[in-house]
Amino acid sequence: MSGSEPAIQAEGLHKRFGAVQALDDVSLTVPAGTVVGLLGPNGAGKTTTVRILTTLLAPDAGRARVAGFDVVDQAAEVRATVGLAGQHAAVDPLLTGRENLDLIATLHHLDRATRRRRVHELLERFDLTAAAGRRTSTYSGGMRRRLDLAASLIGQPKVLVLDEPTAGLDPASRKALWATIRSLVDQGTTALLTTQYLEEADQLADDIVVIDHGQVIATGTPDQLKAQVGGHRIEVELAHPADTTSAVQALEELASGSPAVDPHTGRLVIPIPGGAAPTAAVLRRLAGAGLDVADLVVRRPTLDDVFLTLTTRTDQARPVTTVGGTR
Repeated sequence: MSGSEPAIQAEGLHKRFGAVQALDDVSLTVPAGTVVGLLGPNGAGKTTTVRILTTLLAPDAGRARVAGFDVVDQAAEVRATVGLAGQHAAVDPLLTGRENLDLIATLHHLDRATRRRRVHELLERFDLTAAAGRRTSTYSGGMRRRLDLAASLIGQPKVLVLDEPTAGLDPASRKALWATIRSLVDQGTTALLTTQYLEEADQLADDIVVIDHGQVIATGTPDQLKAQVGGHRIEVELAHPADTTSAVQALEELASGSPAVDPHTGRLVIPIPGGAAPTAAVLRRLAGAGLDVADLVVRRPTLDDVFLTLTTRTDQARPVTTVGGTR
């Protein structure tokens, strides 16, 4: 892979499973030394894309190169340069942490001295030295995820594919793993990240690709995608949850899109056009409708807002929105 060549380049990927078109002309680019987040609802095609890029699945059409190698014609070379941490920690519960890493190092055909050195380095890096002699069946979820990530780094991969790496972790363990991933990227590793946690993508990703119904529907940096959604969000918590329908009706002329409503808690999130957020106008309309407000917050759009706006499920085709970065 040359210095200017992307770490991952996929062009026009198609994949069908029976009647299901899992991927329909997916293209993406991951520049070397960056993190690109691949976002989308369940069933959008994220895992299928990851499986193709890691040579676990062949595309029906299109092509992809990882670390300069074709994923079909040079699959062995791709596997030698890619580390994969999947949705579930792939560790043997009957082996100790050290034995798990030593097994992976053996499968990488490392000699004995190199195996020992790499296993020692990774146990220290991931703060697992004290637990290295314990069976991994005794590890917490966060420890197993750290061990799984350590195993993916045994071969010192140029490209790291992280498929929902923090799924099921508590917030403290998730943030600790984020710090580890950021450190790896700072040291030159390239990462493709799929995640359901929008805050995770916001924290880690340099660029984002949003995929839905097997198609790329938007690309850009987190800030670019937020700017695309635009405006503000007003979060209103009503004193009486049963009043949500009346509140939506009272505020519909101010809103720039459909509000998100939780009738159980009486909470609404209302998109408002750009410019100064009309907090006073919101309060006047709610008071005029005889509705009591328990809380009101004005904020700028988050990636959650971007995600919900872009991936609203319809049967209509949506154009690709490119605002810079990876496309």
